[in-house]
Amino acid sequence: MIEGGHALSALARTRGLLLGGALGDAIGAAFEGSSGRATLDDVPATAWAWTDDTELTYATGLAIVEQGRVSPEHIAAALAARYRQGIRGLGSTTAGALRALATGGHWALCGIGGERAAGNGAAMRVAPLGLFLDPSDLDDRRIIRDVARITHHHDEAYAAALAVVAAVATPGLDRPQSWLDSVAATLSDSRTRDTLRKLDVRWSLPDCAAVTGTSGYAPESVPLALFAALNAQRNGFAQTLQTLIDIGGDVDTIASIAGQVFGAAAGDTALPVAWISELPGAVVLGDVAARLAELMCAQ
Repeated sequence: MIEGGHALSALARTRGLLLGGALGDAIGAAFEGSSGRATLDDVPATAWAWTDDTELTYATGLAIVEQGRVSPEHIAAALAARYRQGIRGLGSTTAGALRALATGGHWALCGIGGERAAGNGAAMRVAPLGLFLDPSDLDDRRIIRDVARITHHHDEAYAAALAVVAAVATPGLDRPQSWLDSVAATLSDSRTRDTLRKLDVRWSLPDCAAVTGTSGYAPESVPLALFAALNAQRNGFAQTLQTLIDIGGDVDTIASIAGQVFGAAAGDTALPVAWISELPGAVVLGDVAARLAELMCAQ
């Protein structure tokens, strides 16, 4: 992958994805629901903790390295195993699906349907798939759909998950409008695609949020997260995270997806070193990142 004329190593990409996502999740969660203006200095690193965004992304990555491929069945088993250990911050749709999986349900039948299933619980955990799958390939798209449907059996949830996979798989954050257009072109007719097509890279991040919305509804949160990844490319990850905190809404998931996409594109060295040293579970994430990188290089 080339960003700004420099080739990124597989390890820089995998570490950037997992650590960037975990930083966005842990720090964003500390400010979820905060009232008034809060700054990054208001919450010490000792209060940072993973939520479902990182827990389930980690489980997805672990399943990929253990199987040597993207297998919806084995990803579902890894998600269920993580659920049994206890996960903080699960939404009702994800929790219901994982509960059914953990009690013996078939991975292809436990996903929740209906309008409540259009949340971002699938999109928040699928970024590692973008390291291995081609979102324009029909067979790979079926795999992405099946992975999304483990928890969210809804076309919008799938479209948003596909957008995240495409965002990781598509180079070009340094060419923002063409990158956004390419990601949108990967999607079929959906509100997620319609929202992505409305975005103008000349906007500020608050301007974008005013158009997309900031809730956990996938066609709102995912386009905002992808725009935030572009903002991080221009203004740095720390400033982008502060702006997302100021904007509010589903901060941890939006910041986590933004961190995953930005980290995969820019590499782990674009993330604040001091933050990584304070991040809970950074060593565990780094180990899975190294194994993902080895698998990428072997393919």
